[in-house]
Amino acid sequence: MSQSREPHTSVSGKHVRRAVAHCLDALEGIPAAQWHDRAGGLEWTRWETLEHLADDLLTYALRFGLAEPMGVSRVPLRVSRDRPDGPANVIFGDPEAGPEGLLTVVEACGGLLATVVDTAAATTLAPHVFGASDPEGFAAMGVVETLVHTHDITQGLDRSWEPPQDLSERALARLFPDVPVIDTPWSTLLWATGRIETPDRPRRTNWRWHGSPHSRS
Repeated sequence: MSQSREPHTSVSGKHVRRAVAHCLDALEGIPAAQWHDRAGGLEWTRWETLEHLADDLLTYALRFGLAEPMGVSRVPLRVSRDRPDGPANVIFGDPEAGPEGLLTVVEACGGLLATVVDTAAATTLAPHVFGASDPEGFAAMGVVETLVHTHDITQGLDRSWEPPQDLSERALARLFPDVPVIDTPWSTLLWATGRIETPDRPRRTNWRWHGSPHSRS
């Protein structure tokens, strides 16, 4: 059964911080050896997936450090991989610091994104592969990246995790306005990002979000 929702629900830095805090709580204490196993249906390990998340949060934030974010397509940092099939990042965790150290990196990058989206002018646009978006759009992207990659990492572990429904609801309203909420906002976000299938909707093999600013109502 579909649920009705407001046509627009705001997303801000505080929601990025909440998503990251739930991520840290969910992933704390995973044995070091299990970080080298694959994360859910991804080709990356749990460690690589968490590094990718940190990289997303950092590079989203860096866009708003420019006086004119739309002046360049990307901040030209050197991108590298630890292995051919691993994620291409500009930031990596120190292996000697272990999983807790990498979680600290994620917390720092999430805090940076939260700060910049709350201080940038609301009408500022910055580039993204899916099209230019505003600070609120990048906040919602940070929430989505954090929630779904935390889900990926927890797959196959003897622990269950589900974030607060309102975080998924806000992300859906901002980035997936064409996706009706069926069952719960969280299960709908997992479906929208190609993580699960439902009896009524086959699993998505090709998906994207829509970060372009839209009018408030």
